[in-house]
Amino acid sequence: MQLEPTRWRDRNVLVTGAGGFIGSGLAQELVLRGANVVGILRDSPGLRLLRDRGIADEIDVIGGSITDRDLVERVVNEYEVDTIFHLAAQTLVPIANANPSSTFESNIAGTWILLEAVRRNPSVNRVICASSDKAYGNQPLLPYTEDTPLEGVYPYDASKVCSEVLARSYAKSFGAPVAVVRAANIYGPGDLNWNRLVPGTIRSLLRGEEPLIRSDGTLERDYLYLDDVVQGYLAVADHFPEASGHAFNLGTQDPISVLAMVEAIIEAVVGGPAIAPKVLGVATNEIDRQSLAFTKAFEMLGWKPNIGLTEGLRRTVSWYVRHPSFQVEDTLANSPLEGELSA
Repeated sequence: MQLEPTRWRDRNVLVTGAGGFIGSGLAQELVLRGANVVGILRDSPGLRLLRDRGIADEIDVIGGSITDRDLVERVVNEYEVDTIFHLAAQTLVPIANANPSSTFESNIAGTWILLEAVRRNPSVNRVICASSDKAYGNQPLLPYTEDTPLEGVYPYDASKVCSEVLARSYAKSFGAPVAVVRAANIYGPGDLNWNRLVPGTIRSLLRGEEPLIRSDGTLERDYLYLDDVVQGYLAVADHFPEASGHAFNLGTQDPISVLAMVEAIIEAVVGGPAIAPKVLGVATNEIDRQSLAFTKAFEMLGWKPNIGLTEGLRRTVSWYVRHPSFQVEDTLANSPLEGELSA
């Protein structure tokens, strides 16, 4: 990751979902840049990735939930927070389908509680809220641009649409300094949600088991490497106040099918098609095809993806090979609040 040591030095930064693979990666980069980082974690297992990245003692960790109004307001006030990266969320589609109310509470209520704390605290100069390409829903034209209507209707997708409406409302109604990032499917070191395609497939292969594909394998997605996402979030923050009120796509504009992605992972792990995946075809409430145009992010922020799929998977597989202890069944990976625990 690129370092700009002076721009973030001594800036007070809150990262919600700091114990997850995205949040911990972002927190690590902020620490390297000299920021004073505080993270909100609901449960202690989120500390594992912070320890692995060597920053558990470099940030202030606050135990609690993003849905705790008093706690959020206290953190924003007492730490005199200047910048907020709001990553805490329930991000797993199957869990959202099975228990939509908990997803709505985390993703929608958690967002308005944070934004209300921002409205009441003048020290906050920039808020970057994590959304998703799922907010666009099924669309006839790809790739999505930021002007594509938000038509997500499934529980997880709808929760992101609602959180974006809240962000836009606070920006327009109260002048809150808020921008939104809509990212593609993110993969990389430290993702411990084994029912996600990339970590689940890698773990199965390392165990000598056949990978499982929940869908029919034809779904198409952009896959974006962790470091590129972190750089995207920081680029948005670096362009306030002009970025306030805007949404930015972070994607590759180069979608591939789930089956092709699994084949690429097999190549990265075992060097060839040694183990065939098992296609279950049981996934529901999934969008067929998704791809994100990143023209706006490039023109306004100077951002573009830099890590190709082959290199990204090589780095990702290497991390899991070096961390076999993270592959046990009882890790934080299976928590329903992935964003708050494992970002």
